[in-house]
Amino acid sequence: MSWAFLKRQQSWLLSAGIAVLVVLWLLSGQGAEEPDTATATAAADTAEPQRSSVRVVTQSAEEVQRTIVINGKTEPARIVTLAAETDGRVAAIGIARGESADDGDLVVRLDERDRAARLAEARATLKQREVEYEARSELKSSSYVSEAQLKEAEALLESARAELVRAELDLEYAAIRAPFDGALQARMVEIGDFVSRGDPVATYVDNRRIVVSANLSEYDARYVQPGDTAEAHLATGETVRGRIRYVAPVADESTRTFAVELEVDNRDGALRAGGTAELRIPAETILAHRISPSLLTLDDAGNVGVKIVDENNKVDFIVADIAMTSSDGVWVAGLPASATLITVGQGFVADGSIVDAVPESDSDTAVAIKSNAPGSNRPESNRPESDEEP
Repeated sequence: MSWAFLKRQQSWLLSAGIAVLVVLWLLSGQGAEEPDTATATAAADTAEPQRSSVRVVTQSAEEVQRTIVINGKTEPARIVTLAAETDGRVAAIGIARGESADDGDLVVRLDERDRAARLAEARATLKQREVEYEARSELKSSSYVSEAQLKEAEALLESARAELVRAELDLEYAAIRAPFDGALQARMVEIGDFVSRGDPVATYVDNRRIVVSANLSEYDARYVQPGDTAEAHLATGETVRGRIRYVAPVADESTRTFAVELEVDNRDGALRAGGTAELRIPAETILAHRISPSLLTLDDAGNVGVKIVDENNKVDFIVADIAMTSSDGVWVAGLPASATLITVGQGFVADGSIVDAVPESDSDTAVAIKSNAPGSNRPESNRPESDEEP
């Protein structure tokens, strides 16, 4: 092979040499990759997973009385429609709309027309029948009057008595009066209107007693009985107490709920009916933990709950069964009697993960509320027998 030939093929030989070097370099890298990969895999298997640190506090459950909280409305204890019991023209108005009245007060008076005259006629007729009956009774003993004639006089006497009662009632019905202590809600007539028997005249309400009506669920209905004491928070900010007067024995077909009514004394008329209210009824006594609302979190399904740590530092998510709420926290049932609650970091750990639990070192800054925390405004009626801090 001559030098001239090699010089002519110089470019081809250079390209072939570079290609051979690249192939050799690739083959050498593939062989060295396997032990590196195996080493990395073994290192990953032996390395411990990185744990998240959370702050926790351990507390014990306390006995509390669960409160049933349902939305309702206020209404008068009784609502009646006053109707005319006789015919006549409205001659006088006794009370104005919205005005309070006592039992027997005049609401509307109809004109007497000839009622007084008919009453006088009925009384005179009755006296006549009484004299006729007495005379025939004396003659009967002397056999001057038959038994049939005496019975006829007795029948006429009773008819006269009945006519007198009708005349008295017709005159009494001309005055339409309040059936009980309450207030006039509405009046359908004015002076000069003519009403017939049965026509509605006014709507009258018993506002001396207010009823808070609501609907109980199937689960809660078993804890409520007539006569139980309960309270209601009105939309005006007032809190009133009363007694349960009615619990429906049968559930509503459409809602499967039971109607319940709380009766509240309102003799001074300070409370007005027709507003919204929140009915609070004491239920059963249960074990619950009092925590801050900030400890509540959501799981992937959207359930509200709390996260705790078990003895193996494993995170457990427990759906919150809120027994009651107060100004200083919420009471959650369904947790273990002694639970370690995650107070900081619950949003960054998943259910089932292993964590490093760091106890709260300063109880004054703990997120979970202590049962004897300074400034606690927990109501005395809901305070457990023991306030010992867990």
